[in-house]
Amino acid sequence: MDEKRPLSDWLPITRKEVEMREWEELDVILISGDAYVDHPAFGTAVIARIIESEGLRIAIVPQPNWKDDLRDFKKMGKPRLFFGITSGCMDTMVNHYTASRRRRSTDAYTPGGKAGFRPDYALTEYTKILKGLYPEVPVLIGGIEASLRRVTHYDYWADELFPNILSHSGADMLVYGMGEMPLREMMRLMKKGVPFSSLRTIPQTAVLAPKNEALPINKNWEDLTLSSHEQCLRDKKAFAANFKHIEQESNKVNARRLIQGCGDHNLIINPPYPPMTEKEIDTSFDLPYTRLPHPKYDKRGAIPAYEMIRFSVNMHRGCFGGCSFCTISAHQGKFVSSRSKESIMKEVEQVTEMPGFKGYISDLGGPSANMYKMKGKVQSICDRCVSPSCIHPVICSNLDTSHKPLTEIYQEVDAHPKVKKAFVGSGIRYDLLADSYNKNSDGSGDEYMEQLVTCHVSGRLKVAPEHTSDETLKIMRKPSFKHFHEFKKKFDFYNKKHGLNQPLIPYFISSHPGSTEEEMANLAAETKGMGFQLEQVQDFTPTPMTVATIIYYTGLHPYTLKPVYTARSPKDKRNQHLFFFWHKRENHNIIREKLKAMGREDLIEKLINDKKRHNKQVALNERKITTDKRRFGKKKNTRKPPRRKR
Repeated sequence: MDEKRPLSDWLPITRKEVEMREWEELDVILISGDAYVDHPAFGTAVIARIIESEGLRIAIVPQPNWKDDLRDFKKMGKPRLFFGITSGCMDTMVNHYTASRRRRSTDAYTPGGKAGFRPDYALTEYTKILKGLYPEVPVLIGGIEASLRRVTHYDYWADELFPNILSHSGADMLVYGMGEMPLREMMRLMKKGVPFSSLRTIPQTAVLAPKNEALPINKNWEDLTLSSHEQCLRDKKAFAANFKHIEQESNKVNARRLIQGCGDHNLIINPPYPPMTEKEIDTSFDLPYTRLPHPKYDKRGAIPAYEMIRFSVNMHRGCFGGCSFCTISAHQGKFVSSRSKESIMKEVEQVTEMPGFKGYISDLGGPSANMYKMKGKVQSICDRCVSPSCIHPVICSNLDTSHKPLTEIYQEVDAHPKVKKAFVGSGIRYDLLADSYNKNSDGSGDEYMEQLVTCHVSGRLKVAPEHTSDETLKIMRKPSFKHFHEFKKKFDFYNKKHGLNQPLIPYFISSHPGSTEEEMANLAAETKGMGFQLEQVQDFTPTPMTVATIIYYTGLHPYTLKPVYTARSPKDKRNQHLFFFWHKRENHNIIREKLKAMGREDLIEKLINDKKRHNKQVALNERKITTDKRRFGKKKNTRKPPRRKR
């Protein structure tokens, strides 16, 4: 920690720090489920710095104790404008539990990685506490937990449908997605004297209104009414059908306002803001972050999530992949907002000046590292688009997939005198680099690939084909696995050309909707044949606001309303996951029996090196049959032996 920095460089998190600034009253108090790290990769810091930049007095209460006399919720007093609440950078339940619903023993967003510093469903718990203490103060919720639970949603950990989180928590308003733009508009209106209760037509927000009241008026918006929460409880098909509209409207440039009944109220979800411009996203990243955890945590140990991104630079937001299991586009949107080269290089310079920097930038990336500056060639075509993905089932002909701007950034960072190496730690979309899939390629992909392989791979490169079955990949909204074969050949070519030996690390998912045990066996055999012993594997975890989760709960695809097979029982999920670990000898017997049961004896030899043992066993069995025939095949001799002569 840089001891020369004054405490005032961080936003206050204690009453003493508020008094140091000689503030008698706070405008906004922000409650967070994460420890306070003043870094643009942490949402709490971004929101707090934006509020500060609007000239308001802001304090943060990170990881308040909800089990005692609630002193943490009271220590800052009552804010003049509102309480803001976020559960942190992850949905609490994903943070707390594994795919098998086992409690995690660590928390990456807490000093020392210690678990137990936030409650389950933290956002709801915090809101109820504040509403009990200060019922007259408005509560604004945001962050990924609020964003992905903004409508009726399936909660995997309770195994039931929950209503929208405003109804569940009692909060007054919700900001969904990346909240800079709606928050700035709210601040500006409130500084003019507009009361919080009148902020009902700000884009990218959601509120509840009694059903007997007229909807707030905005002449530019059309309305779309969803099936009510009660209808969703009664009819899974209605719940599934809702999702298609929710996903499409979330990713449209000119979206409709969504209305969903819930009890005596209507949930009103206002359309999102357009994607942030380069100037707008630069402004967010150029705020005066210290890029360090608050000094309060110095003696409590490192914060694992911070250590992972400490010397990294995020270059863009959004993802146009639209993968069925992923929440990135649901939260950040499908349109990519990219920073300027000047803003990125300014942050690179800041990273080089950080304490402990030894010349290595851990990641130049984004949600998908190689989507920087990619957008529609003709904006009017994008304005009419309702597709949730720009690259599935094919890459849109209107999408500019040039890698040239990204390659130029890499080269400029490489030329920085204080940077020894800048790695790409976040995963890349390999399909954008496969010529057989990316028909729009301008040839810049090969230049990018060579630059990446020779200068920016930290020992190994992460990619995410996710599965090998074309049928499952269609449901995942991922390309055919044949394109991964092509990508691997290209990756191996550049490694060999430059005398390097850098492995690919592919990510795969088991038990995803559509995936069967036989397909998992094929996955294991095919990847083994390519030389992989899989490391980065996981069981599908249903999280709110994804196509795959809707299928998991309803058994129906929300776009077709047709049935889709899904492994749901713990046993079925374990059986699929087992095939990832064919290399463990203790799994060989059960894998052998499963392959026999599904009539895939052909995979026994391929998967568990069982040819000699199998042939030996066949020979032994045949020998045993022959011996048994000799021994027991003839009729039993019932004649008495002749009497022996004396």
